[in-house]
Amino acid sequence: MQFNRFVRVSFSAAMLLCGSSLLTSALAKPFMIVGLDEKTVWDDDGKPILSAPGKDQVLIVDLASPESPKIVASLPLKNSVVGPPVNVDIDPSGSVALVADSVDVVKDGEALKQVPDNKIYVIDLKANPPKLAATITGGKQSSGLSFSPDGKMALVANRADNSISVLSVNGTDVKVTDTVQMPDSVSHVVFTPDGKRALATRFPAHKLSVLDIANGKVTYSKIDLPTGQWPYNVVVSPNGKLALTSDNGGAGSSDGSVDTTSVVDLEANPPRIIDRVVVGDGPEGLAMSPQGDLAVAAILRGSNMKKAFFYHKDGSLSILKIDGKKVTKTQDIEVGGLPEAVVFTPDGKYLLAGNFLSNDFSILKVNGTKVTDTGKRFQVPGHPASARMGH
Repeated sequence: MQFNRFVRVSFSAAMLLCGSSLLTSALAKPFMIVGLDEKTVWDDDGKPILSAPGKDQVLIVDLASPESPKIVASLPLKNSVVGPPVNVDIDPSGSVALVADSVDVVKDGEALKQVPDNKIYVIDLKANPPKLAATITGGKQSSGLSFSPDGKMALVANRADNSISVLSVNGTDVKVTDTVQMPDSVSHVVFTPDGKRALATRFPAHKLSVLDIANGKVTYSKIDLPTGQWPYNVVVSPNGKLALTSDNGGAGSSDGSVDTTSVVDLEANPPRIIDRVVVGDGPEGLAMSPQGDLAVAAILRGSNMKKAFFYHKDGSLSILKIDGKKVTKTQDIEVGGLPEAVVFTPDGKYLLAGNFLSNDFSILKVNGTKVTDTGKRFQVPGHPASARMGH
């Protein structure tokens, strides 16, 4: 969402350790990280109603049984629905998580207003229960972020600074080592599977920019691809051949008109946009299955704007089938109010959608490229603004 207005799970199969130093316990659970924002809701016109900070939480959720998730830790850390729902991430080893604190709410006379924040929280997932290990300072309005495939680097998009922070990661020892200046505001950044490039969504410029990565150095390549309107976040296929963007269309909200997912051919030299798929009104959350044959876009459908002509009580999920480089929308599935984050479990057999207004996650079953709502909901103690899973 805008001022008016990211789950990846780290998964290792339960296994006996035979002298392995890679895992710290005999049973490694798949975890989901969830950010709750209790500072922002909306009136019937879709205008934000702000509350003072102090009630936000970051949850660590055990997904060993996807139809019966369990909260294993709740950390009193600020989180915001302002921005793409990918301001959280878990490293590939499942030992550390990052949370970008994008927006704070402060007093402005007798009123409250939203202002950019710059904190990045480092969470130790090896601790029992998981705990805050450090707080570092990033750029202004630090938002969408991602770990590198080897877990040694992370990139954070700073929307109010027109920059990307480069972080070195050594367990819970996380440091800002560089800042890459961009021409305008960046909402999210994600690595390609080989770790040699990253893709950054330039939200107000309606572009996807390519970053080159070599010897720990990140540089802006000046390759810019024309996405649909207001690209919010981006995912890359496991084979590195394809990327998809979530083109919000309404500058961070629904507007009653259809919007798109842009399809990016990463094998082409230089990469290029090869298609746009109509998904619905106001896509924000975006995820791709671990198999790379399915993607899902969360569609707002005006579900926080009761007086709008395009209002729907519930949002929906647009299911996208991926066959080589051909992407086709195959299903529309209603979920809860204002769906933000969407995530696949590490085996690709389940899909969870965080419904901000419903205070829960819809749990859906995946069978090949067919998705079915189980009808089960996972209640959380607040409004899920973001979520992510590891590999």
